[in-house]
Amino acid sequence: MGEQKRKQEAKGNFIFGKANYKWMYIGLGFIALGFILMSGGGSDDPNVWNPEIFSPMRIRVAPTLVLIGFAIQVYAILLDPNKKSESK
Repeated sequence: MGEQKRKQEAKGNFIFGKANYKWMYIGLGFIALGFILMSGGGSDDPNVWNPEIFSPMRIRVAPTLVLIGFAIQVYAILLDPNKKSESK
């Protein structure tokens, strides 16, 4: 009897709230954008040197976006969905 009651109470509870998922999607967007900016710059011909692989976009900006995305993911996981904002 107690187990059935516990299952009914836990049925509608989600770990993450709407705000958590919103921040997770934002973080995934940052990560995806970072990896997209890192891609490319190669050459089909191995005898041709392409200096574009060392552009600041691929060396600095893209990895920074990926790290920001991972930080947003951590924030989204740690965000308390049950916390109410207090207005004074």
